[in-house]
Amino acid sequence: MVSFFSNIITFSTLLFVVTLPAVANILVYPVSKKACLAVSRYITKVCAPRVFAILEAFKHFSFIGFPDNKDALPPQFIIMSNHQSLMDIPLYMNFLRDKNLRFVAKDELARHVPLVSEMLRAEQHCMIPRRGSPSVAMRTIDVFGKRVVERRQIPVIFPEGTRSKDGSLGTFYAAGFRRLSDATNLPVVVCALDGGYRINNIKTFFKNLHHGDYKVKIVGIFPAPSGKEEQAALLAKGKELIQAQLDEWRR
Repeated sequence: MVSFFSNIITFSTLLFVVTLPAVANILVYPVSKKACLAVSRYITKVCAPRVFAILEAFKHFSFIGFPDNKDALPPQFIIMSNHQSLMDIPLYMNFLRDKNLRFVAKDELARHVPLVSEMLRAEQHCMIPRRGSPSVAMRTIDVFGKRVVERRQIPVIFPEGTRSKDGSLGTFYAAGFRRLSDATNLPVVVCALDGGYRINNIKTFFKNLHHGDYKVKIVGIFPAPSGKEEQAALLAKGKELIQAQLDEWRR
């Protein structure tokens, strides 16, 4: 019974924090891009940290952002990461809240996802079409890559391409990462995260929240790869480092 009421309080508090900006973004997006961007910045800089603070307060769910290597980050870089949940987006917003992040994501997230969809569209994140010609997806990444370089933004790519349902590390696909690397010529920062798969849907969200955690850590910083061979080697090395970190955490 205590757990039930705790879940109700947590859910109600989360709704209170996120509903107003979510509704505001839906309403202002068709009317004013400038206003929508202002709401989106509020979601990024204020709502994301508050979500984790609420989970910590009511469910003792810990956000653990390891400080290792943060001081060594270059001015601009690509983040390569494993992928476990939609919550990975606010996770990185909270972990690197002083950075201007832009995510490579599937285009269906840009529709009908409260709080997220209008923000992704207004801030011009990279929305990859899941259907149609691969050449369209590659051109989308080309445009995105040039834009983030010009605006001094930090692109985030999940080479698995989809969320892991059980936390295991999936195949790292090379095409998107290579194209982004070619378009930006930026250093690459490899990050490992863990815990998102435990709260990946409504059924598991409240079941696994209590005394759970969501961890993220920088596990490698590399210069911009030159050519297909270096890109492939870096992709393999990134996966190896992430797997090693997951193994260490889970021991």
